[in-house]
Amino acid sequence: MLKVGLTGGIGAGKSEVSRLFASYGAVIIDSDRIAREVVEPGTPGLAAVVAEFGAGVLTPDGALDRPKLGAIVFADTARLAALNAIVHPLVRARSAALESAAGADAVVVHDVPLLAENGLAPLYDLVVVVDASTGTRLDRLVRLRGMTPDEARARMAAQATREQRLAVADLVVDNDGPLEELEPKVRAVWEELRNRP
Repeated sequence: MLKVGLTGGIGAGKSEVSRLFASYGAVIIDSDRIAREVVEPGTPGLAAVVAEFGAGVLTPDGALDRPKLGAIVFADTARLAALNAIVHPLVRARSAALESAAGADAVVVHDVPLLAENGLAPLYDLVVVVDASTGTRLDRLVRLRGMTPDEARARMAAQATREQRLAVADLVVDNDGPLEELEPKVRAVWEELRNRP
């Protein structure tokens, strides 16, 4: 089994790279998806979030109000750290269970947005970073995700810098260009992963 950490700043295109890896046969363990699962209604994770942040972070039907919680934590690093202290151990446990279920010859790609921020690079055989310039990422967040420029900058500022991410990279996928240029780059990285012992 080859354990790969995949990361990239918000708006860099990591999700598209993850989708391409999956289409080539990688086992994808998506930390964002797992992070949503561990705070679904009725879970101990959601109970812990409510205990920390109050019932005001719930929707009327009892689900987590992600925009409301995001507005709190992305404006205050201490509150973000408190949320991470609840969610990250739950995500790690679920990820480990999924990894143990993969085959011995699998390429397991852990899609981890905050890999650099949380010092997780040593957990993987190698790290792939999806990289795009700050201007490209800002444009994508405003144009494609409907964020205001200030919201986009706040989300970007809450993450590692581009330099911090590149410092942990074993392989880099440059995604500063249009989408049609991405697939051949990802295919080349995939071939390199498959040829690793």
